[in-house]
Amino acid sequence: MIRLTLAEVAELTGGTLTGGGGDATVTGAVTLDSRAVSPGDLFVAVAGERVDGHDFLTAAAAAGAVGALAARPDPALPCVVVADPVVALGRLAAGVHARLTATGLRTLALTGSSGKTSTKDLLGQVLGAAGPTVSPPGSFNNDIGLPLTVLSADEDTQYLVLEMGARGIGHIARLCAVARPQIGIVLNVGSAHLGEFGSAEVIAQAKGELVEALPGDGTAVLNADDPRVLGMAPRTRARVVTTGRRADADVRATDVVLDDSARARFTLVAAGEEHAVALRVVGEHQVANALSAAAGALAAGMAPADVASALSSAGALSRWRMEVERRADGVTVVNDAYNANPESMRAALAALAGMPAGRRIAVLGAMAELGPDAVAEHVRLGRDVAAAGIDLVVAVGPDAVGIADGAAAAGRRRGEESVLVPDRAAARQLMSEVLRPGDVVLVKASRAYALELLAADLLDGGTQG
Repeated sequence: MIRLTLAEVAELTGGTLTGGGGDATVTGAVTLDSRAVSPGDLFVAVAGERVDGHDFLTAAAAAGAVGALAARPDPALPCVVVADPVVALGRLAAGVHARLTATGLRTLALTGSSGKTSTKDLLGQVLGAAGPTVSPPGSFNNDIGLPLTVLSADEDTQYLVLEMGARGIGHIARLCAVARPQIGIVLNVGSAHLGEFGSAEVIAQAKGELVEALPGDGTAVLNADDPRVLGMAPRTRARVVTTGRRADADVRATDVVLDDSARARFTLVAAGEEHAVALRVVGEHQVANALSAAAGALAAGMAPADVASALSSAGALSRWRMEVERRADGVTVVNDAYNANPESMRAALAALAGMPAGRRIAVLGAMAELGPDAVAEHVRLGRDVAAAGIDLVVAVGPDAVGIADGAAAAGRRRGEESVLVPDRAAARQLMSEVLRPGDVVLVKASRAYALELLAADLLDGGTQG
């Protein structure tokens, strides 16, 4: 973060400084975890469902915190007292972002129903080849994670990459008020959180808040292969750049092929130039993510040849997203268990189908937050498993029964090729009995079902290569 005195923190947040120390300067990071505090940091005391950060102000002071954003004063250290520390965190980030933007910071933000984090990781690495870049770890895409990302930038940062999530109308607009981007990227409109939004049209309305926030001299990057995303073009004052497989897309991919590890090679066509790209991330769906990252980087001023080179060097950074590891006994485990919705499930199944294997096995948990269509979507997914040629589907937990039913209805023998198990332990036991060298196992479910633990167990079941 840029250096700020506690008096400046109070001014930016609208808080009241207590305990003196107005001239004390924050020279380190902003953190909500007292265990991560280092000398010079600013501690933000947030009251959560299980833990209240105010109970750890003394620990933060002992670790060297200069001060704290808090809802009440504490004798342990100077506090900027505010009504709501999370709201104040956003105000602090907005103030810092305005100062950095005035000195040349370029901010790129992206949203979509799926692929946000993977695309953010690609974009951050591509821009990193051009200059100092801040890109968040994992999925820092909400009212806490996004301000923390902004506050990790400083005067040396040239590019700031922000991921924006939404659980309702107005959420992305609020995030854009914290850090208004010059470049906005919309990936897709799918079924994620359909149960909360109610319809794909409402999801599109929410995601489009990003392009509405762009300035007139900004750039909106829209996926032309998704009609709902392309339909956002009239909602922005910014220049529109389209991406996709379509011949009329401004940034497009041609000659797409997959290697034996389901990694895509293609020709990047942009700005009248063509350049070869060989992705290191797994799955054909990553082509769309790569095109969005490429268009964002091009809008930020990078040359097409440099973008193609950087994309070919970029790897997977965030955990549990198409992580491919091979055990010494020849079993390959594909851990894509961070989250799931119908679109990301089908993309993962397509990647699995394209991987060389003795047998292809899908161990799938339920997809959460799909609303009234949940049962039908799980049955449809089971049919998709069969259509993809997967040899064995293991549905984990009672919420995933529709997957097993759909696969069985599509011709997978129930109890042999389509199996329902009650929980992770039962899935682990079944896998220990049936896996053999050459098998490739995909593990995927919505985050709430924690199937990443099962993937870890499967890797521990054989000495990793």
